[in-house]
Amino acid sequence: QVQLVESGGGLVQAGGSLRLSCAASGSIVSINTMGWYRQAPWKQREFVTIISMSGGIRNYANSVKGRFTISRDNAKNTVYLQMDSLKPEDTAVYYCNAAGVRTTPTTKWSDYWGQGTQVTVSS
Repeated sequence: QVQLVESGGGLVQAGGSLRLSCAASGSIVSINTMGWYRQAPWKQREFVTIISMSGGIRNYANSVKGRFTISRDNAKNTVYLQMDSLKPEDTAVYYCNAAGVRTTPTTKWSDYWGQGTQVTVSS
């Protein structure tokens, strides 16, 4: 099985910064992309950012462009989310996603989600 574990969430004042980490573990052969989504209690889960693990191509939601940066460490099957200039509207549970994950002993590609880490931005 594959497990994604997020860390780094917490409480920060508006304008501050946080850095989230997501480490994938298990019998992983390869991962296509890893990314971050977020969900506030009254909203649907929304896309934040994604990165291809092979080429490092990044994409961001318009709401976080210029403020958030995603990066990867392929050797550790880990992605990071550097969040700067945080706003109260960034408050949400942030979920890590790994897509197109190939594991042994199968040849299937599957998607996985972490349990989430709370980010709270106070005004």
